Amino acid sequence: MKKGMIKVTSGYERFVHWMLAISCLLLCYTGLGMMYQELNFLGAITGGLKGLKVLHNFTGVVFGVALLLAIQMWWKEAGVFVFPEDLDWFKTAGGYLWHVDKVAETGKYNPGQKMFFLTIALFGLLMFVTGFFMWFPDKFPLGVEALRWIYTLHAFGFLVIFAFFFVHLYLGTVGNPGTVQAMISGWVTRAWLKKQHPKWLKEMEHEGTLIVSDGKK
Repeated sequence: MKKGMIKVTSGYERFVHWMLAISCLLLCYTGLGMMYQELNFLGAITGGLKGLKVLHNFTGVVFGVALLLAIQMWWKEAGVFVFPEDLDWFKTAGGYLWHVDKVAETGKYNPGQKMFFLTIALFGLLMFVTGFFMWFPDKFPLGVEALRWIYTLHAFGFLVIFAFFFVHLYLGTVGNPGTVQAMISGWVTRAWLKKQHPKWLKEMEHEGTLIVSDGKK
């Protein structure tokens, strides 16, 4: 590891992140293949729609486990807004939408990241619950008429997560160069950290939790 790089994520954090991300992508792929007749050809790799459904269902189980692990791990830091600093960040949109001279300093996660996390957490739970009853309709307690709404809610949840996922992908790569390294190697440059999360950098320095590479590994 290059000398001076700073560690910002653990191996466990990266494992949960990629478990969630990959299962989410696979669910989008299989879900689209079943939802639209024009995309039924996506089931070719699974031997048809039946195989696509089986893959979708069991990937949903993996997604549910990853989601619960993510909520347990990140809720305290990414699930709660802190005022007034988060409100000040919102007023400038974090500098993402227009140029600002100074963006309000936030902690480990800025309000935009918190919004993404809460969206994935809440709508992910919606997708898991509705998906369960779509898989086992006989377990649904409110009758056939209400069950039809489960399909609508599942489709709505998909649209929300699908949109937020690609916004997250853009901001984690092209939109903010260097960000993706936090979830690949776990290490980022001091310059990136000082620009993106200056308050968190100060907190780690103050608490003595800052891990800096000496370049020997």
